[in-house]
Amino acid sequence: MFLLSILFLVTAALYSSVGFGGGSTYLAFLLIWSVPYTILPIIALFCNIIVVSGSSFNYIRAGNLNLKLLLPYLMGSVPLAYLGGSLEIGKYFFENLLFVVLLISGILLLFNFRSYEKKAQTYKKIPLIISVLIGAALGFVSGVVGIGGGIFLSPILFLLRVDKPKHIVTTASLFILINSIFGIAGQLSKNFVFLEIQNYWHLLLVVLIGGQIGNFLNLKIFSTHVLALVTAILVLFVAARMGIRLYW
Repeated sequence: MFLLSILFLVTAALYSSVGFGGGSTYLAFLLIWSVPYTILPIIALFCNIIVVSGSSFNYIRAGNLNLKLLLPYLMGSVPLAYLGGSLEIGKYFFENLLFVVLLISGILLLFNFRSYEKKAQTYKKIPLIISVLIGAALGFVSGVVGIGGGIFLSPILFLLRVDKPKHIVTTASLFILINSIFGIAGQLSKNFVFLEIQNYWHLLLVVLIGGQIGNFLNLKIFSTHVLALVTAILVLFVAARMGIRLYW
């Protein structure tokens, strides 16, 4: 359990440094440690909330919030995050979906990590319906698996070139925070063993510390695109480890 706590600490530090929560990687580690899969999403989503709350506060305080960019994605994601979280799914489907989530998110981060340092450019306006549909799709997957979805939204927004990097990172962070809250609401509508969850509450303290470390790394030591690259490598490593576990 000590090693699991260290892995959660490192994950929280790296993910928070680029505005993410780390939900997908927490889930993979918990599966590797054979934690009952029915409680995994709740643990991961609570960890998400703790980590991105600090990041979101710092981004908003710095004046990086663009509500016009954020709201359409939330319009689509919030009800679908709740719906996805409320669905009962089998362990085999859950594990395979999580593997796909990890693999795709790692690849997206790897190919977009330089975008975090790009300077001003011409930005595109995305039709409202497209933004809502993107939010809905990401919200549903987020609710089912137990992640915030920002690790997908951020690369998509960078690819579409919708706004400045600081606005995109803030949007992704708040997207994770709000989706995680509604995802938990959906998860809590199902039956689960609360006593089992109590055995892992110490991980919440670990990610709280890791989140603060990540904010410090971003502000004081490393550039954001370097941290994004390291995070991408971590995600792909965990995806490979999980793929070997599932298919080898």
